[in-house]
Amino acid sequence: MTTTTQDVRVSAEPPLLPGAQASAQHRSSRALKTLLRRSPLSAIWGLVAMAIVITAIAAPVLAPNDPLKSNFRAMSKPPSAQNYFGTDQIGRDTLSRVIWGSRSSLTVGFFAVLLGTTLGAVWGLACGFFGGRFDIASQRAIEFMQSFPDLVLAMAIAMALGAGTGTVIVAIAITRIPFGGRVIRAVVQSLKEMPFVEAARGLGASNARLMFRHILPQCVAPFLILATTHLGVAIIIEASLGFLGVGIPPPTPTWGNMLADALNSGLVPPWWLVLFPGLAITITVLAFNLLGDGIRDLLDPRLRGAV
Repeated sequence: MTTTTQDVRVSAEPPLLPGAQASAQHRSSRALKTLLRRSPLSAIWGLVAMAIVITAIAAPVLAPNDPLKSNFRAMSKPPSAQNYFGTDQIGRDTLSRVIWGSRSSLTVGFFAVLLGTTLGAVWGLACGFFGGRFDIASQRAIEFMQSFPDLVLAMAIAMALGAGTGTVIVAIAITRIPFGGRVIRAVVQSLKEMPFVEAARGLGASNARLMFRHILPQCVAPFLILATTHLGVAIIIEASLGFLGVGIPPPTPTWGNMLADALNSGLVPPWWLVLFPGLAITITVLAFNLLGDGIRDLLDPRLRGAV
């Protein structure tokens, strides 16, 4: 009898895997169709954001020239068949520098938002769950951080820590902590009194289990929305720091450094040295902001039941 039961269980397990995979694929396809139906503009800009990410990853392959190689015979040349985006003051190919600049900007923006939003989310989780004096002191600290403009705070931290990619990531990440803390704190405060949390507490679940097993998974959707929408802000701050000379130091190509170099080239900078880096910043920020709006509409429980 035992052998028969085991045989039945073994024979019943393999068919579950394709079904589970099909179910996951169906949910993903349904989510994509829902995004296309509710916000086709966000879906289109999501494809643009994906193309920008692919461009940053494949920069060594897509860049037609070395972004650091100078050509003193072709200095400050306008766009042509040899250099589609023209060249800068020392003959470097602007198109290659814009492509490689996407890697620098996206790397800094991604890791800064991931670090800052994660730290803020954990802080907000603790504040919302425990409350009391810890929550009061934490909110005063967050209000103090938010009293400074994001760019001013990031610039002060970057100047204090010194130039470098890691420094810029940390400086921008610190400016993202208050936003993650406040949003996740509000979500946790509304969740900790829910019946399923009270039931788990009644069964003897510890505070750690309640926080990380029952409450934290419900914060994933707000976390994703925060991370996506704040990525554009992080890219703007990174470009601003590079423009002000306290970001990633040369010769690493970044969009902010390129704009700063263009303004230092003369009283009237060549138009192509301003247009193409500025256009890259504008399109990237717009793409990630609109993608974040679409993800918010897709994951918002108040809109989830819309057809």
